[in-house]
Amino acid sequence: MSEHHTPKSPTTPGQVVLATLGGLFAPLVAIYMIFWLVSNVNGGSSSESQILKRAYQPHLSDSAKVAEADEASAVAARIAPVGELKVIDANAPKVERTGEEIFNAVCTACHTPGALGAPKYQNKADWAPRIAQGYETLFKHASEGYKAMPARGGDPDIDDLELHRAIAFMANAAGAHFVPPEPAAAPAAAAGAASGAAASAPAAK
Repeated sequence: MSEHHTPKSPTTPGQVVLATLGGLFAPLVAIYMIFWLVSNVNGGSSSESQILKRAYQPHLSDSAKVAEADEASAVAARIAPVGELKVIDANAPKVERTGEEIFNAVCTACHTPGALGAPKYQNKADWAPRIAQGYETLFKHASEGYKAMPARGGDPDIDDLELHRAIAFMANAAGAHFVPPEPAAAPAAAAGAASGAAASAPAAK
């Protein structure tokens, strides 16, 4: 019995090119569709979460709102600059600060929490033995440094008058009755006042 073989048509170069392109195009289309579906799913979920957050934001409890505010404050503190540049005119006249200003700028770090054994602000039990030592003793300790407290609270720019005011501010808040000294009159102002008094005086006869 004879076998008959059907002759195969030869493959042309065009068919080879089309087959190659088809083999490359199909996976690219599939990959594109997958990325498109994934992006739509993520975008939809994020949009839904934003909508839900806006919808339920007014109904957050006070504790949740406080927690969010604390988190925002913590983030702001972490990204705050390490230092600040402060430009001071060396020729500008010094402006004497009040005792409260000195306390808020320098003393509160230790005297508000009572750190390192510092007497707490407005705590009469902490301040009573210090007040009993007297105003001048407290000034000497604050000026020269005492135990864990550095001289002038660690700020050498605090002058004696400001230091007196800061001590009186803290001690008086705990029951003392200290009166800080008055600032000395400026030489120019004193000279002007003296010349004005001499000009207004009647001439001797």
